[in-house]
Amino acid sequence: MKRLIALSRIALLLPLLALLVARAEAQAIPSLESIKSQEELDKAIASLDADLFDSYNRCDLEKFSSFFVDDVEFYHDQGGVTLGRDKLTDSVKKNICGKVTRELVPGTLQVHYMKGYGAVEMGVHRFHHPGHEDTEGVGEGRFIHLWQYKDGAWKITRVISYDHHAAAK
Repeated sequence: MKRLIALSRIALLLPLLALLVARAEAQAIPSLESIKSQEELDKAIASLDADLFDSYNRCDLEKFSSFFVDDVEFYHDQGGVTLGRDKLTDSVKKNICGKVTRELVPGTLQVHYMKGYGAVEMGVHRFHHPGHEDTEGVGEGRFIHLWQYKDGAWKITRVISYDHHAAAK
């Protein structure tokens, strides 16, 4: 009986432990004010990029949408303009989930400090079509993300995604 009570207490504590781990991960990205070097800024934005696109690739839309401000502006050379976090998230749900995954092309990430605001991130990303790459091929494009640090959180306010083309083989 004592063992059953102990196991039930552990089971009750697991969700609390998961919440604490999630909060610790969320706080792993330093604030804009605490970043003191280009290396620290690069590391912070690279981590945000990895988390953003992990949620994109896994179709975790709740987490994905949490990276954007409500009134995000997304400019895409082939898809046009998408205004607002809800519309962007819905577009990902309809056009990306289960169809496309993204990877950052190694060595292409550039990050620049934006005084009093946050950072601008630029790079090249590659898009895969799992299970259909023989017919759909791999694509590449360039991107610019404008990250703002406000109210204790890093969020993307503007996206420009352009120069989409077939990746070189």
